[in-house]
Amino acid sequence: MSDDAGMRSAYEAKADAELAVADRLVPGADRVSSAGSSEARVMLVKGLPGPAEESGGPALSGADGAAIAKALEALGFDPNDTFSTLSRAEPGSDEQRVVARLQMQIEAVDPVHIVALDETAASDVAAACSIRALKPGRPVRAGGRNVLAVAGFEASLSSPEDKKRVWAQLKTLVPEAPVW
Repeated sequence: MSDDAGMRSAYEAKADAELAVADRLVPGADRVSSAGSSEARVMLVKGLPGPAEESGGPALSGADGAAIAKALEALGFDPNDTFSTLSRAEPGSDEQRVVARLQMQIEAVDPVHIVALDETAASDVAAACSIRALKPGRPVRAGGRNVLAVAGFEASLSSPEDKKRVWAQLKTLVPEAPVW
């Protein structure tokens, strides 16, 4: 194994261990598993489980996951370079624990971009990133990361007008060139 491969493997193991610790902060957080790369450039945060997650799938495993992957690809992102998570696997989760878990996930993955996909996620991401509030379609820079909220991504899939609105919000997310 080359030194680079060994370092990458060690980093992945460290990130995975940190993500496991984060999940233990919120009872029930492990009910819906996160998905994707622990070295992702884009972190996708959904507030509460939708039908696919309620049926036992990991975060963003339903139609919303396929749609956001397609949208990211259209914007010039690698749809496989994402990490997907729910901020709240269950309604009524302790807010302080939710924020602490999300902070740990963000630090473990260290994404360049964070996208909050609904109002619940936007509130939780804002708290985790020490942002007063996230407004849909208005990216902000926090902790060296680009943070964007969109208004109800999963809900927008059933309405052409809402899809257009959310697409316009997503288009404010601009891929950055890789750091060499």
